[in-house]
Amino acid sequence: MNSDPMNSDPGMTLRAAEDGGGHGELNELICQGLADVPLPAARLADLRTALLQRVEASVRRHAGLLTVRPGDSPWRSVKTGVRARILWRGPQGASVLIEFAPGASLPVHRHRHLEEGIVLRGSLQLGALELGPGDYHVSPAGSRHGRISSPSGALAFLRGTSLGGGHHRAVVGELLGGLLPHQGPRVHTVLAMQGKWESIAVGAQEKLLWQDGDATSRFIRLEPGSRVIGHTHDGDEECMMLKGDAYFGDLLVQAGEFHLAPAGSVHGEVSSDHGALLFVRGRAARPLPPR
Repeated sequence: MNSDPMNSDPGMTLRAAEDGGGHGELNELICQGLADVPLPAARLADLRTALLQRVEASVRRHAGLLTVRPGDSPWRSVKTGVRARILWRGPQGASVLIEFAPGASLPVHRHRHLEEGIVLRGSLQLGALELGPGDYHVSPAGSRHGRISSPSGALAFLRGTSLGGGHHRAVVGELLGGLLPHQGPRVHTVLAMQGKWESIAVGAQEKLLWQDGDATSRFIRLEPGSRVIGHTHDGDEECMMLKGDAYFGDLLVQAGEFHLAPAGSVHGEVSSDHGALLFVRGRAARPLPPR
């Protein structure tokens, strides 16, 4: 019997492994197939130089873009049972993740800025309105919010809030403003099953949520393998990855992560291998000219 694994029948080796034996022979065959291929020193140096040049070019292309990962900022207490994590502080309020323990609530208040919210987990009660995962709610500047509570606990994304932004006077002003009786501008809600999806590219759709001057808020849905061409930004664009993951050029953004493209920045091709759902707020982007 030939004991040389290189001359043995691969089919027999595989069958032996599937039957619970022969693991050593199978592993040896795999390792031999993965053996290093010797290259001349000059070729190795060329490959290393090309790789470093590609990395440097990628760093230059993505300069100025901000991605906030789960461990990049701490959770801070807002009040008993409510905590927030700052993602970005903008000129029109902060973008935060806010978490409610079961039974926790926020008092009546009046909004200083346009505030948008998306429930990510659990449910929130806004008066008679109950919001669940995927529901979107916007409160224009000057609008009055009743008490917000969460009987069972919740996690939400807020954009344009004074909470957790270090603006204590703004928070106090919102609380005092909530004591005034008039309601102010009307709030708006888009439930997860409401709204119309429109195609923006092959395998990519958008759902318009809110338009305020030249800025829009929308959900974008990417199917696995979809591509959206690169573009430039005339204003700040905020993205919150709600589900799945997507590449912005060479930057991978995953569910629960926040991404900011400042005014004047460039996004490379946006793509998703596994599919994605994200919230995007900003001005209409300008596609990059074809190379």
